[in-house]
Amino acid sequence: MNKDYYKVLGIEKGAPEDEVKKAFRGLAHKYHPDKEGGNEEKFKEVNEAYQVLSDTKKREQYDRFGRVFDGGGGQGFEGFPFGFSAQGGPASGWDFSNLEDLSGVGDIFDMFFEGFGGRKRKTYHRGADLETIKEISLEDAYRGATIAVLIETFESCAYCKGLGHFPKEGTTKCSVCDGHGEIREAHQTFFGQFSRVKACKKCNGQGEIPNKICRDCGGSGRVKARKEINLEIAPGISDGQVIKISGAGQSGERGAEAGDLYVHVRIGAHRVFKRSGDNLIIKRELDMLKVLKGEKVEIPTLSGHKVEVEIPVGFNLRDPLRIPNEGMPKFGSRGHGDLFAEFDIKVPKAGRKLKDFLDNE
Repeated sequence: MNKDYYKVLGIEKGAPEDEVKKAFRGLAHKYHPDKEGGNEEKFKEVNEAYQVLSDTKKREQYDRFGRVFDGGGGQGFEGFPFGFSAQGGPASGWDFSNLEDLSGVGDIFDMFFEGFGGRKRKTYHRGADLETIKEISLEDAYRGATIAVLIETFESCAYCKGLGHFPKEGTTKCSVCDGHGEIREAHQTFFGQFSRVKACKKCNGQGEIPNKICRDCGGSGRVKARKEINLEIAPGISDGQVIKISGAGQSGERGAEAGDLYVHVRIGAHRVFKRSGDNLIIKRELDMLKVLKGEKVEIPTLSGHKVEVEIPVGFNLRDPLRIPNEGMPKFGSRGHGDLFAEFDIKVPKAGRKLKDFLDNE
């Protein structure tokens, strides 16, 4: 087990620097070998603890890992702080109780384990995802529709069928990675020196170089193009809703997977109807005389037909009149919202109001 340097100095973890120094001086004076009753082993132990806890970087390592690392010489992995020896088994003398925070050491793990990889890598260049905005009409949002969306993107090269080269022409072993498809890079860390395995950029992890590169796509397997995508609009879609079309983004390099297309739907303003969620609002001019005579009021709907409604007795004409089930379809569900008619009251001129009313009677 590792020594507890805080206990050695008789202080609490997190003690300030001046307290560390004060504790060391007292114990060093007590155990100094030149003094009568001194203890050389204790003196060395106290000095060791002070050398660690008085140094900011060393103390930080000790608090996180339970010991301090000198970087070693890259000979094996006895200096690795997570309990591995050069033979792959647990290294003696390590205390895992102090591993409070493993964040920030992910790259070290990657370098360590990749060093043991023996298989050839491949670099996959997935196509990028694309985003676009498409404006539709309120009628399209009501009924549903198939809308054409034109995008500029990369699509698979027709000349080489997306491969970037021609297999019949053969390949040559990559001179950079010697056909392995990967190269090793040495990295010096405070744990020691590690080798990191990376895909070879020259051959893109293939280990071979094609003898004939496609002239149309320059070996990438894709070319710039303008492409038309059919977008399915479901009835009741909302303004700002995003539709994902899988595989409709950029084509991947050398036959790799294509990206996705995300379409942000915008619903244009309508000259008659206003939308509020699943409901629709319409403003209509209302002839007061027709109301007084009890005549029905004709209201157009977004579906194209007209409904005749009767104004209820005692109804406040300043309030919207609800017409059930004549609003927007409920997206992904059954039924419709409602249509609300807001009235602009038309009152006849005062001098003709009574005469006109009586004449019509």
